[in-house]
Amino acid sequence: MQEISLLISKIGETQNFFKNQAQRQVNVALTLRNWLIGFYISEYELNGNDRAEYGKNLYKEIAKKCENIAGLSERNLYWFSTFYKTYQNILQTPTAKLYLPENQYNEILKTLSTKSLKFENSSDVNDIWKVESNKLINQLSFSHIVEFLKLDDSTKRNFYETESIKNNWSVRELQRAINSMVFERTGLSKDKQKVLEEHQKSEKPQAENFFRSPYILEFLGLKEETSYSENQLELSIINHLQTFLLEMGKGFCFEARQKRITFDNTHYYIDLVFYHRILRCNILIDLKLGEFSHADAGQMNVYLNYYNENEKNEDDNPPIGIILCANKNESLVKYATTGLSQQIFVNKYLVSLPKEEDLKRIIDEEQDKF
Repeated sequence: MQEISLLISKIGETQNFFKNQAQRQVNVALTLRNWLIGFYISEYELNGNDRAEYGKNLYKEIAKKCENIAGLSERNLYWFSTFYKTYQNILQTPTAKLYLPENQYNEILKTLSTKSLKFENSSDVNDIWKVESNKLINQLSFSHIVEFLKLDDSTKRNFYETESIKNNWSVRELQRAINSMVFERTGLSKDKQKVLEEHQKSEKPQAENFFRSPYILEFLGLKEETSYSENQLELSIINHLQTFLLEMGKGFCFEARQKRITFDNTHYYIDLVFYHRILRCNILIDLKLGEFSHADAGQMNVYLNYYNENEKNEDDNPPIGIILCANKNESLVKYATTGLSQQIFVNKYLVSLPKEEDLKRIIDEEQDKF
């Protein structure tokens, strides 16, 4: 009679196999969707009868009209269009033929001219790391592809495509390789294999890491859980802080928690976002468990500038930021007011915002529990 441990092992193997299969299917569907959106946008830019009406604001207008579809931000639409223009030969892959309805596939094929379509069997002596597009869309995620699109040199891009597939690099591993100039160092090194081996990932990426990708979550319509990016102490403090500000009742309206903003495939999270109906502005709160540093102020400055440009309504005052910093011995509360256009706003804020000692007390209380 087989031991139960063997049975449990088989169940675990089956679970992992089908999780990985599901992850791959979702990645392929998302990648092909983004390619198709890029195709339709590019064709509209070339042939749309009313394209002159929107001009440079076309992507902003599309994002506005498609605001009910998660993930179709103005910046993402640019990526989709660039994706299509860079990887036109994806249409020739067996996977694309399998996923797309026959009539849609034939329609797109007719639309593309043979001059603009890059066929898979075309040769380029400089393209020594040429990757089959079918492997690209089946083995890598769209987040990988965004990193490739940032590279303006096709040889460099093909190199990272090949190494990502061969070594099963995660997006983070790919980013680290690009930032540490593996391509350049490999070309200069006598021992090229040794340079590459330093960046090989020993552990295969888990399906859970792919499903936590913001692109995947938006595509599937799933909620991005705050617990993905917070430890227990941070979560406790933010819970307490959120309740405290809402109980104050002085105009605080809760808007978001772990608000994500994205710049070129890099995601940042603002711990809490409120709207103050009396001050008529957004209040951004960021928690740091270490001692305050100039980098914290710089990061908040980015958040404020982003909100001022992308989230602020015409009648709103500029947003303000509160940075809560704490270490083992004391808690520091820093107000970042960068972006306020008039000094009078500062005075208003100081009247209506919670006192510094009250915010400090929250952190002290929660830290004592741990």
